[in-house]
Amino acid sequence: MPSNKEITALLRLIDDPDDEVYDTVASQLLNYGKEIIPKLEQLWEVTGDESVQERIELLIHRVHFNDLQQEFMEWSRSPQPELLRGAILLARFQFPDMNVPAILNQFDQMKRNVWLELNSYLTALEQVNVLNSILYNFYKLQGHELTERDPKFFFINQVLESKQGNPYSIGILYLALCEMLDIPIFAVDVPRQFIFAYIDTLHSFLSIDKEGIQQIQFYIDPISGMVYTQQDVDTYLRKINAHEKERYFTPLVTKRIIYKMMEELALCYRYRREDQKADEIQQLMQLLSDSDE
Repeated sequence: MPSNKEITALLRLIDDPDDEVYDTVASQLLNYGKEIIPKLEQLWEVTGDESVQERIELLIHRVHFNDLQQEFMEWSRSPQPELLRGAILLARFQFPDMNVPAILNQFDQMKRNVWLELNSYLTALEQVNVLNSILYNFYKLQGHELTERDPKFFFINQVLESKQGNPYSIGILYLALCEMLDIPIFAVDVPRQFIFAYIDTLHSFLSIDKEGIQQIQFYIDPISGMVYTQQDVDTYLRKINAHEKERYFTPLVTKRIIYKMMEELALCYRYRREDQKADEIQQLMQLLSDSDE
């Protein structure tokens, strides 16, 4: 970190009317990372010029976004990226200073409440009924369709606070609970939907060493917990003229779920004409794509 005199000199040039000078100053300040944010915030508080305040706000955002990009790269390169962590990183796009430990504590309490109601004698449907009862009755989570196009429904911190979400944000809570409680529920790639499948692995009693056969028992809509049969889903696929049926029943990997969530969020921002935010979400999506190459 440079001396305070050097930083002070750079901060004094933030209001320079010459764009080239400002761009050079901004570039140098960004190189300092998050450590420069407190000084930028102090400068904002004593600055009366709104245009300079806007420059400072943009600089603070760019520092946060650069840091977020780095964290997304590290997350995506993990051998087994955690779904809940991916959702938390996405929420930090809008809420860079949010209280992550508080979110994790809320989730742990939610997990404990579900765990206390589970036992090894429950059927698949009974397990889902326990999950649904805790999430939709006890916590009173309310699902909204993606067509409502409100960004707040995508961010996991706001979902836990307001109890309002969409298929992705509520769905990630649902899937993360299943992952930690060893309930075989997975997201599947049914077109134009984000739904789950309860997938049993069946083993032959005569050849238990052989790899088990995975069989879908039923489907779950994360908006409400409603259960659908295979016939329901097949009817839907015929209705939309979908043909690659085998692909639609394969579980989605974690990064793909977060990618699809960001894809919908970017569309939401485009709809609201917040193009800069949409562009930045697409930059994050590109990081996930690049990590797969």
